[in-house]
Amino acid sequence: MAFRNILDAPAWVQGIAWEAPWLADYAPLGRRIAQAIAEGRRVEEALMAQAPALLPVRFVAQARLPAGTAYEAFIAARHEVPTRSNPHDFFNGLVWLHWPLAKARLNALQAQAIARDGVGATRGPLRDAATVFDENGALLLAPEPLWQVLRARDWQRLFVALRPLWREARLWLFGHALMEKLISPRKQLVAHVYQAHSAIKKEESLDTWLARDLTADHLAGKPFAPLPVLGVPGWCGENANFRFYDDSTVFRPPRSP
Repeated sequence: MAFRNILDAPAWVQGIAWEAPWLADYAPLGRRIAQAIAEGRRVEEALMAQAPALLPVRFVAQARLPAGTAYEAFIAARHEVPTRSNPHDFFNGLVWLHWPLAKARLNALQAQAIARDGVGATRGPLRDAATVFDENGALLLAPEPLWQVLRARDWQRLFVALRPLWREARLWLFGHALMEKLISPRKQLVAHVYQAHSAIKKEESLDTWLARDLTADHLAGKPFAPLPVLGVPGWCGENANFRFYDDSTVFRPPRSP
């Protein structure tokens, strides 16, 4: 039965704040898919209705995943993404639609590792890093001074002293679990940030570059920096008051040399 209107939709659909800055790139497409879900479509159906012809995967019901089959191995073999009707899988599908090459690259790396090592109690460095980025990653293009203080976790310089440099920066969320958590924004939420480079070829999309840059050796080294996302200028009204950054439980002091 179709929902009569958005007010009858699942609570999580109603709770997505599409006007939030972290969803700016996803909002136009995301609103249409969310509306279809609100009208009674299953998540995989709503995603497929907006999928381009050249998308490397299809979204299918979770029941298509056989018991005992590794999720990433199934996607690589069948080019199908098992999808549940929940916010986690909704955002996963939305990321697939925006970053198809990078998502396919992460899946290929995971599947290769599973084929080589099997599914053990631990994922190993490569699968662990791929999972971290897939679930909680973000991509940051920023002036080098911002990257230096981000790596040093010098939050006061990053967000206060160097705040004007954020006008030259761009942050894209990639992790679908992080997007899900941001339905209810909390100061403690941290992204694992991957560095985008200004030398990206003009004729090359960011998705193409990222898929090429995600090599197994590089990714296994966990080339991420932690970033409390609500500290980003403009991403939370409260951070206009710089006392926002005095919370040492979130903005932990820089590591000792």
